[in-house]
Amino acid sequence: MPVSLSLKSYSSKLRDQMQPGDIIAFGGKTQFSQVIKWFTGSPVSHVAILLKTQRPEAKKDGYYNQIIESTVKEDKSGVIVSRLSRALQHYTGEIWWLPLHEKVRAKLNLDKYFDWLEAQEGKKYDMGQLIPCALDFLGPLTKTQEDYEKLFCSELVVGALKAGGVVPKKVNASEVTPEDLMSWNIYANTYVQLKGKRTEIKALNSRPIENS
Repeated sequence: MPVSLSLKSYSSKLRDQMQPGDIIAFGGKTQFSQVIKWFTGSPVSHVAILLKTQRPEAKKDGYYNQIIESTVKEDKSGVIVSRLSRALQHYTGEIWWLPLHEKVRAKLNLDKYFDWLEAQEGKKYDMGQLIPCALDFLGPLTKTQEDYEKLFCSELVVGALKAGGVVPKKVNASEVTPEDLMSWNIYANTYVQLKGKRTEIKALNSRPIENS
């Protein structure tokens, strides 16, 4: 499925278009991010998934666009929830919004999606699974079993999409890199870069999930 890149700022109009299940992708500038990009051959080093959270103080229709991610930061690590606007303000590097295709979004069971993500919050970051996942080109010796006790970024995102019925159960979330996730044919025809130097994700929508 062909896709096109659009560059836009995070306006109120764009904010309202974002939906749970959409992917937020990051291209970091840290040494750790550069290593991930080198191993995977992708401009994307990290992924998160979108939540919409009701603002209790709002009188009606008030919500935050939040992301849930498994990450390593100076002050915290593991599965955390934060405001997308704060990530856009403080992140050094590229940020993209990847909307799900309408046909894919229609399959997403939001109750199961939110329930699964809620159960993961606070879990530790899974460096032990990430390294062999990124080294899959070495063959069977790097294969791992699916395990959600700890989570790395794309493992969390794929687990949420599996729980919501978008990703087939046979897919091993612990074997999916950010680059793998980018290649899946699940996204809308247009994706949006929200921050950083214009950079295309060339693998986007390039293969079916079943070929993972």
